[in-house]
Amino acid sequence: MDDFVRDKLSEWGLSELIEEFEDERINKESLLLLEEQDIENLARRTGHKVKLKNGLKQLKEELGAGNCFKQETDLSLAQIEEDMERSDLEVLPSTSDRVQLGKRKYDHQDDSSQLESPTKRQCDFQGPEAYILQHVKTIMDCVKEHLGKDKLSEFLRNKIKSLETDKRELVGVFGRTGVGKSSLINAIIGAKDLLPSTDEECSACTSVMIKVEANRTDSKYRAEIEFIKKEEWEEEAHSWHPFLTNKGVQEEEEEDYEEGEHPYHSENDEDDGEAKMSALYGNEWKHMSPDSFMEKKYFKEIPEFLMSEKKEVMCATAKELSAKIVRYTKNGDKDKQWFWPLVKCVTVKVPNSDLLKHVTLVDIPGTGDNNKSRDQMWKEIIRDCSIVWIVTDISRAASEKEAWEILENASSLIGNGGECQQIDFICTKSDFLGTIDDLPPAEAQVKILERNKKAREKVKDEFQKKKCLKEQLSNDCFKVFTVSSKEFFKQKHLDQDETEIPKLQKILQNLNDEHSETCNYVSGAYGILSLIQGATHKDVTDEKCEVYTYLRSKLLYELDQVQHEMEKVHEDLKACLNKGVEKSKLSCDNTLHHLLYWRKKGSAFHRVLKCVVQSDGVHKPKKGEQMDYNLKLFSQMTHSITEEFKKTLPNDAKAAPFNGAIKKFSLNTDELMSKHSALELQLSFLKTEEEKVKAELNKNILKHKKEIYSSLTETIQENMQEAYKKAAEISGKGALKKMRDTIENHMESNKEMFELAKNAMLEKLNNLQVEIRKTLEKTLKESIEFSLNTEDDSLPDVSRNLDRVKNYHDIIGKRRSC
Repeated sequence: MDDFVRDKLSEWGLSELIEEFEDERINKESLLLLEEQDIENLARRTGHKVKLKNGLKQLKEELGAGNCFKQETDLSLAQIEEDMERSDLEVLPSTSDRVQLGKRKYDHQDDSSQLESPTKRQCDFQGPEAYILQHVKTIMDCVKEHLGKDKLSEFLRNKIKSLETDKRELVGVFGRTGVGKSSLINAIIGAKDLLPSTDEECSACTSVMIKVEANRTDSKYRAEIEFIKKEEWEEEAHSWHPFLTNKGVQEEEEEDYEEGEHPYHSENDEDDGEAKMSALYGNEWKHMSPDSFMEKKYFKEIPEFLMSEKKEVMCATAKELSAKIVRYTKNGDKDKQWFWPLVKCVTVKVPNSDLLKHVTLVDIPGTGDNNKSRDQMWKEIIRDCSIVWIVTDISRAASEKEAWEILENASSLIGNGGECQQIDFICTKSDFLGTIDDLPPAEAQVKILERNKKAREKVKDEFQKKKCLKEQLSNDCFKVFTVSSKEFFKQKHLDQDETEIPKLQKILQNLNDEHSETCNYVSGAYGILSLIQGATHKDVTDEKCEVYTYLRSKLLYELDQVQHEMEKVHEDLKACLNKGVEKSKLSCDNTLHHLLYWRKKGSAFHRVLKCVVQSDGVHKPKKGEQMDYNLKLFSQMTHSITEEFKKTLPNDAKAAPFNGAIKKFSLNTDELMSKHSALELQLSFLKTEEEKVKAELNKNILKHKKEIYSSLTETIQENMQEAYKKAAEISGKGALKKMRDTIENHMESNKEMFELAKNAMLEKLNNLQVEIRKTLEKTLKESIEFSLNTEDDSLPDVSRNLDRVKNYHDIIGKRRSC
C-alpha cells in the first residue's frame, strides 16, 4: 500500500482499515478500481462502507470530470490481443510436474501471505480479458457519474446499471457414495484435498448438497454452511423418535393390517432416521425425552443453527477447509458429534479458479429428501442444471442399478422440466484393473484403454434401452467418459489426456466462454457509448425522422410475426393436452389400482403407503426407485405433450424456442447502417439492444418453461391434497383398506383435475407469450425513441473512449462469438 491510500483512509476517518488495505496491497490505481463487492469485503461495518463509498466518489470528482474520458490503458491493444491469443492455448493443463490451467497452478499450496488488490489479483488470474473488463467498467462508472438528470440521462444510467450481470451455470454431479465424486471434483478444479472423501474414519451421508464455486474476492478457501430451519429439525426429530423406539410394537400391530406388498421398502428410511439421531445425539437419543432435543447443549458448536444464520468458515489452504467442514458433510465415529442432519447445503468457494468463474459444481444427493426444504432445494437445483454428470464405478458402469435409477428419477426434472443440455455418464477409477501394477507400463496402458473403450460402448447401449430417458433426452446430449482422478495427478500408467479429466475441464471452460462477463459487458458498453456520442449530432434531423418512422413500423410488423407464431404453438400444444386429458380419464382408475394393490412378499405395504400420503404423494426411499403417485397419475398427459413441448421450448441453446420466432425477429439495423451511415452510432446501439433483449428473453423462457411443465404435477398434487391428508390421519386395524378407499373415492369424484391441469399449463404458456411481446415492444420502442427522437447537449464527449471500447469489442469478437 502506498502513502496516497494511507493518507486518504486517515482523511476519511478510516484508519482502522489501513491494516486490511495493506494486507490486500491496495495502491492508488487499485483504490480507484474498487467495485461494490470489493468494498463489501474490505469494510465489514456499515459505517465504514458508507465512508469509503463517499470518499471514493469525492476522490474521483477531485481528480477531474474530464480525466476519465482521456485515460489510456498501460497495455497496448496489440499486447492485449497477443495475450488473449496466448491464453487460448493455456486452457487445458500441461503435463509438467506442476500442472497448470491457464495461470492457475495445481501445486496444492496456498501463498496466502502474498495477497494483492482484488482488481489486480483478478487480472493476474484471468488474464487480459479481466484487464479489459476492469478498464471498461471504470469508463462506464465515470460516464454514469457525469450524466445529468433528464430522461435520456436516466435512461442511459439504467442501461449502464443493467450491464452488471453474473449468470452462473450449474453442473450437477450425481452418484452413490464411494464412487469417487469428491475425488473427481478435486481433480477437475486442481485442489486435491478440497472435498473430504470417504475413508475408514468417516462415511458419506446422502442428504447434504455441496456447491463448489469461485471465490472472486480474495485468496482464501471459504465455506458457507446453510442449515435447515430449527423448527424443521424439531418436527423431524419428534417424528423419528417414537417410530424408531417402538419398531417392535409397530411390527406386531401391522400384522392386523390387510396384507399387501410393494417393491419400495421403508427399512432404508428407518436406517436414515437412526443415523441422523445418532449423529447429533449419540446413542443417548434412545433414552431421551423429545422435549430435550432442542436443548442448547447439543448446539454449542453451531449457535448459527439456533439463530437461523449461515455459518462461515475461512482457511488458508484447501486441506484445512476440508478438515473443518467434514462434520457437516460426512458421518463418522459415534464418539463425535456430526452435524450433517441439520445441513441444507454447503457452499465451498475456491480462490483463483478459472474454471469456476461462471460455473458452479453441485454434488447432489441421488434422490430428494424427506426434509421439505432440502427436497425443494434438490428439485430447484436439478431443474437449473445446464449439464448433469452421472458418476459411477467403471467396474459395473452399465449394470449399476443405482446410477440409472438416479437418472430415471430425475429425467423429467432435467428434461422438459429443466434446462439440461448435456448428460455425461462418467465412469471413475478407470485405472483400477486387477494386477495392473505387475504389468509393464506400456502393456498396462493398452489394457486400461481397451477396457475403457468397452465400458463406454456398454453404457451407450444401456442408454438406448431406457425408454423414459429417451423421451426426455436426445441421443446427441448423452456422452460417456472414463476417468481416473488418481492417474491425473500421478500419471503412472496414463498420461493426463488419457485420464479424460482434461475433457471435463474443457466442458467447464466452454460453459465459461458462452457466458463471458467481459464479452457481454463490453458489447453493451459499446452500444451505450455509441448512443451517447450519436445523441450529440444535430446535423441529421431529417434522416433521423425517416429512420425513426421506419423502425416504429418495422417493430410492429415483427411483433405481429412473433405473436402469430406463438399463437400457432399454443394451439398445437393445446391439441396434445386435450388428447392427454382423455387418455388420463380413461386410464387413471387402472393406474391408481396398480399403485395401491401390490401383492408381493416382503415388509408391510401399509408402512410404505403411509409414507406416500404423509409426503404429498411422493415417497423417496434412500435406495431404490422413488414412488411418485402424482407423476404416475398424469403420465398420460406428459406422454402426449413430450415431443411438442420439447420442440416448442427446447433446452438446447442452439435450438430456438417458439419455432424460431424470437430468433427471426429483426429490426434490420445492419441494412439500415449501410443506407444511413450518418446514423451508424444510433443504429449500433439499437443492434446491441436487440441482441441483448433477445438473449435475455431466451434465458427467461428457460426459467418459465420449467414452471409451465411443473404446473401439471403441481395441479394434480394440489387436487389430491385432501385425499392424502385424510389418508395420513387413518390408523388402527383395517387402516390399509381405509386409506385405499379414501384415495380411490377421491379420484372417482375428481377426474376434472386433468382438465384443470391442462388449463393451468395453457394459462402459464399464455402469460409467457404476453410477457415476451410486452418485453420486446417496451424495450425496443423506448430504445428507438431515445436513439432517434431525442437530443441532448449536456451529454459528455465520449469519442475517445468509444474508440477504445470499440477496439476492445473487436478484439473479443475475434476470439469468440458473443
